[in-house]
Amino acid sequence: MKRRSFIQSLGFIAGSAFISLNSNAFTNLNRDKAIRGKVMDKNKGVANVVISDGFSVVKTDVKGQYSIDLNEKATNLFMSTPSGYEFKTNANIAKQYQVLGAKNEYDFVLTSLKKNDVKHNFVIWADPQVRTKDDVQQMMDTSVPDTIATIKALGPDALVHGICVGDIAWDFLEYFEDYNKAVAMMGIPFFQALGNHDMNYREGGDDTSDRTFKEFFGPTYYSFNRGKAHYVVMDDVRYLGVERTYDGHISETQLSWLAKDLEHVKKEDLLVINLHIPVHNSIKNKEELYKRLEGFTNVHIMSGHTHYNVNKITDNIFEHNHGAVCGAWWAGDICSDGTPRGYGVYEVDGNDLKWFYKPTGLSKAHQISLTLDTLTNQKRLLANVWNWDPQWKIEYELDGKNMGSLEQQTGSDPQAVKLNAKGKPAKGRAFTKPSQTEHLFMAHFKPEVKQVKVIATDRFGNKYTQEISA
Repeated sequence: MKRRSFIQSLGFIAGSAFISLNSNAFTNLNRDKAIRGKVMDKNKGVANVVISDGFSVVKTDVKGQYSIDLNEKATNLFMSTPSGYEFKTNANIAKQYQVLGAKNEYDFVLTSLKKNDVKHNFVIWADPQVRTKDDVQQMMDTSVPDTIATIKALGPDALVHGICVGDIAWDFLEYFEDYNKAVAMMGIPFFQALGNHDMNYREGGDDTSDRTFKEFFGPTYYSFNRGKAHYVVMDDVRYLGVERTYDGHISETQLSWLAKDLEHVKKEDLLVINLHIPVHNSIKNKEELYKRLEGFTNVHIMSGHTHYNVNKITDNIFEHNHGAVCGAWWAGDICSDGTPRGYGVYEVDGNDLKWFYKPTGLSKAHQISLTLDTLTNQKRLLANVWNWDPQWKIEYELDGKNMGSLEQQTGSDPQAVKLNAKGKPAKGRAFTKPSQTEHLFMAHFKPEVKQVKVIATDRFGNKYTQEISA
């Protein structure tokens, strides 16, 4: 299918518009190499605020002033919003950056929060990936109101922000506008990471493939703070210059920037890295990233891309690879591993982190799906516990009697197999197929058993149950 040309006049939400990225080199002719500015809260300068052009990292002095020598490739100047301050947004889209032009001074304004942010929450959306107006309508009718309800349930005083870890659209980048409308409706600040379907194909190589993303959302890598947590958004999709051809790789420029950024972060603070392609199994130079994270004691990586849910622990790094907001690309309500389409919800208290996976349209308590098969002389139970990690405990009861732990299995979820049984799910998206997963648990028992109950206890002591009649 021929890719539609991106609309040159960027529309946004009614009554507002983003300024397009100024890439005209002539605007830089009158600009000094050293850029200056200040960060102010009302009439007072704010000290120790990190400012970066994506290459160098500097901090404001006691008067809130900074000076930075710009790299010739820099297109944005961004502020790593410090703890204790509101996130600057445009219709809830994070806007803590300025587009570089001919000016020599760029100032940033901060507004103090009215509450302590040591305790706060965040939501991770992965792969909304809308491609048609029907996809958009599904997102607006299901994912958006579900997320709004979850935010409301966190309490009227909760500080909440969101992060979308990529594949906002599905190649047709004009749908960024519809995503922005969804964010405006959800009512919380949202940060964005670049996905492989969020790139401009046929526009050169990796350095130019992010043009439209930058016009809507600013830099593809940056950082911000809330409470004792430091958040980093990164771009780990490398476009290889041929349409839809990419790999998982983090540029040396980003890694160098990250090392400088992390010099201003305490080793014991909560460090949350947000990107699209999962690091643990798909980033070619993942060891280089891990090297930059050495010494940090509490690191969590948030990723998407796969359309399945898995938790992977590598040394002290916990990666949460999220199920997709769109599930089976809006053709089914579950992901390829049987995880319901949904999103991650996280609670921060100091440098402690707790979480759960929220299935769209279902209760927070719904964390297990059960399948029961009748074999020749016995019955077989298969439980899918999609947010499982090694600290969960999965037990079962037969007719009220505790039978101990279920046996962990690797295989395909029966519901995902059924969704794809004909090889051609709804709307002709025939490439969707079930994936292998490790969060399946099995038991065999006698045919006379009447009632089966599965009890899953997560690492935080929360118990989830699901029952099925045999």
